[in-house]
Amino acid sequence: MKISLLTIVLFFYSISNCAQTQYFNSFDDTKIAYTDEGAGRPILLIHGFMQTRKSWDNTELKKELLQKGYRVIVPDLRGNGDSDMPHEEDAYSQDAEVIDLMFLMVELKISSYRAVGYSRGSILLAKLLTKDRRVKKAVLGGMGFDFTNPNWKRRMMFKDAFNGKISQETKGAVDYAKAIGADLKCLYLQQKHQSVTSKRQLQVIKAKVLVISGDEDTDNGDPALLSAAIPKSKLQIVKGDHNGTYKTKAFATAVISFL
Repeated sequence: MKISLLTIVLFFYSISNCAQTQYFNSFDDTKIAYTDEGAGRPILLIHGFMQTRKSWDNTELKKELLQKGYRVIVPDLRGNGDSDMPHEEDAYSQDAEVIDLMFLMVELKISSYRAVGYSRGSILLAKLLTKDRRVKKAVLGGMGFDFTNPNWKRRMMFKDAFNGKISQETKGAVDYAKAIGADLKCLYLQQKHQSVTSKRQLQVIKAKVLVISGDEDTDNGDPALLSAAIPKSKLQIVKGDHNGTYKTKAFATAVISFL
């Protein structure tokens, strides 16, 4: 059987371009894991709570981004996946997770990029938008306006749950975290020191922003209020609930059209 030169080249290109885990040491020497696939315009994908970078694998969005020639960069936030799991309070305070993302872009020598966050990833991305002018376009997925409140009851509820004060409402989340082998202390610290971006801070964001949410997703407040608070923002509602919307074709289509 004859094999063409083009087939050989494509085979070796696919091997060299597969999602191999890489690492870098962040500002406080915490080791952060990430993957870096594709070529072209860079885009950062930020995972949600009790998830890892692998939650983006096999989603329509990631597949289509790679097919359309984007360079797709996906980290494990500290305390998750293959990144370090520090248990010290100061490892999560002062927007440490957001600074990790900024340092990752420095590590990769990226001067301009786009970013997509989902759920808690959107909370971190909102803060990132106030700190890093290199982000030219951003997608805040699966998130309403409630995270702008430093005393947000939902955040406090989960902080307490992962610190041992489990309620009937949070028992399922804690059981799930244990089932997937997540580090409960890290999850507690992530909630305790979660970034808060006020309405006034949102109002000075310069990047273009898409706020997108599922039509059955009201877990984190009203996405319309979030969109209204960001000057260069548009709102889009697609079909789906909180846990499934980011995996759908409709979500991918809307995001890529915006980008």
